[in-house]
Amino acid sequence: MSNHDPAPLKPLEFARWTWRQLTSMRTALLLLFLLALGAVPGSVIPQTGVDSLKVSQWRDQHPTLTPIYDRLGLFDVYGSPWFAAIYLLLALSLVGCILPRCRVYWRAARAQPPTPPARLERLPEHRVVEGASLDRAAAELRRRRYRVRRTEDWVAAERGFLREAGNLLFHVSVLIVLAGVAMGSLFGYQGGVIVVAKEGFANALNQYDDFRPGGLFSPDDLAPLSFTVDDFDVTFIREGREAGMAHKFSAGLTYQAAPGAPEEKTRISVNHPLKVDGTDVYLISHGYAPHITVRDGSGQVAWSGPVVFLPEDSSFRSFGVVKVPDATMKDGSPEQLGLEGEFYPTYAFTDATGPFSAFPDATNPALSMLVWQGDLGLDGGTPQSVYTLDKKHLTQVKKADGKAFRLDLMEGQSKALPDGRGTVTFDGVSRYVKLQISSSPGDWVALTGTILALLGLLGSLFVRPRRFWVRRRPDGTLEVAGLDRSGNTDLAADIDALVEAMAGNEKENP
Repeated sequence: MSNHDPAPLKPLEFARWTWRQLTSMRTALLLLFLLALGAVPGSVIPQTGVDSLKVSQWRDQHPTLTPIYDRLGLFDVYGSPWFAAIYLLLALSLVGCILPRCRVYWRAARAQPPTPPARLERLPEHRVVEGASLDRAAAELRRRRYRVRRTEDWVAAERGFLREAGNLLFHVSVLIVLAGVAMGSLFGYQGGVIVVAKEGFANALNQYDDFRPGGLFSPDDLAPLSFTVDDFDVTFIREGREAGMAHKFSAGLTYQAAPGAPEEKTRISVNHPLKVDGTDVYLISHGYAPHITVRDGSGQVAWSGPVVFLPEDSSFRSFGVVKVPDATMKDGSPEQLGLEGEFYPTYAFTDATGPFSAFPDATNPALSMLVWQGDLGLDGGTPQSVYTLDKKHLTQVKKADGKAFRLDLMEGQSKALPDGRGTVTFDGVSRYVKLQISSSPGDWVALTGTILALLGLLGSLFVRPRRFWVRRRPDGTLEVAGLDRSGNTDLAADIDALVEAMAGNEKENP
């Protein structure tokens, strides 16, 4: 090491240097930018805590990117370690920035206005007044709510301390918002569930399709809420460029806040959730659930009920799966069947495009499904998605000519399966709703922080810190000077109004 090289930092010196770097305004701004940048994938990529169904579909459509996204935590951005690290570093940096500034502000708020500069004429605004007195100048400045310091030869006045208070309040409010979000992440939960119209839901863990608890969440914290989806109402735009889009939709609920509580009715829609004892029920999306009945080769009902089909485009052409594990052949041998295909709310067909849905409303519903037989894999102990069909041990059912057998059914129709496997009936169609049920105890804390941030921002924008000085010259005249520390352009008008008041003119400054 050269004699001119600086000595290496000792551990305590290195810790101090690291702390200064972390608590600098530059670092805080960089972390704030990284937090905003890190939130972008959470808005673009489907998130497990918001819609696990879309995540599952995305995984199936992007098998190459999925392992990379899993390692980076991009399907759960806000719960990933790297996002939490940015979050915590930002909070620590803000604390380190705010505390020293609070001490400086406290000392400045208690200090007296500074003495006049030696050359008042060098200030942005400067006047010379004859026939006025320092007493009148001090009285006028006090009337204008300036903090005044009076001596025998000069008067100093200052106001606008709330500007810096607004800046500090804004920074503190960011910490309050972060604390509120942290409370919700630790003690709250968020889950998703699909409920078909006329069916019900009880707020228990085994009722959720997906569930994301906070780090300190306990199942005992679940509110004893239950409800039934009475109906779902949607209005589609039928004309113009936006034809086919849902104009508005809402769901009618009958709910009980707790077992034995009286039943109440309400309607929920987008941004108008049901709120019960800190639990919010949001209406997220909707779709169709065709009612399908499968009779096996013996004529017995092997499976019957509504099946949730997931929308694939704006026309609500939807994809779904039916798994029938307990069917029998005509000769009595056991068999498992799997049905996979699409639902068309308003079925249409052209030679160029094939089958499609001409409109998202269910005016001419139809099903088109392929049939598979074999082992569905339900007895292997490995969890399966109800929206996908594992075909590793399945064989596609075919017609006598060797072509794939396809079920094409209009509402109310039935069709026989090949080789005495039974029949499939399309009984009708219901609507379902995708609901998000969540509890976030820190919402009121985050809301308080947001309100305080707005107040602090208003204070920092509209409070004008100013200083005025009035000094007696040797010839008995008074020189008046002012300094505006916020960059406003009306300082000259205020100086002129002060000069007029000092000269005996009581005209108010507009």
